[in-house]
Amino acid sequence: MRPSFHTGRLTLRPIAEGDLGDLVAMNGDPEVMAFIGPPMSPAEVAGELPSWVTGEGDFGLWAGLVDGGFAGVWFLSRDPDDPRAGEVGWRLPRSTWGQGYAVEGARALIGHAFGTLGLTRLWAETMAVNTRSRRVMERLGMTHVRTDIREWDDPLPGWEQGEVVYELTRDPWASGRSGGDPASE
Repeated sequence: MRPSFHTGRLTLRPIAEGDLGDLVAMNGDPEVMAFIGPPMSPAEVAGELPSWVTGEGDFGLWAGLVDGGFAGVWFLSRDPDDPRAGEVGWRLPRSTWGQGYAVEGARALIGHAFGTLGLTRLWAETMAVNTRSRRVMERLGMTHVRTDIREWDDPLPGWEQGEVVYELTRDPWASGRSGGDPASE
């Protein structure tokens, strides 16, 4: 079962059935989904919710709460090609953008991934034109490792610039370069 985390301002707890309304609102917002894909319908979100709630052991989705209110979703997933690696990510409603929550929540999951799960490498990806997420990755101490250009069935604006992949390994994290232990925040 996925643990919960507490940072300076956030509580991250595993996604629950009761999060459906907040998830529908966030995933249905065209601005939130601008660099991800088409906004999701309420039925699509409801269809995905059971697998989001179940997760995969210590991997899955967490809801972030600030003063009891929904602040977004963070995830940690296994890298299918490397058992010592994983992907970290986040999605926040517009009302919480620009307040540092993406970084704060991601640091908690990075600490869990490296400190508890023993992973040695984490990666994150976004569209090259998504400067907000790229800044979060940089604030986390992640380094740009490549840009992938691929064809899209339903191209999003900026698709031709590709998707960027950023990476962080355990050694730089442990040495404090990336902000270190999220409990010290």
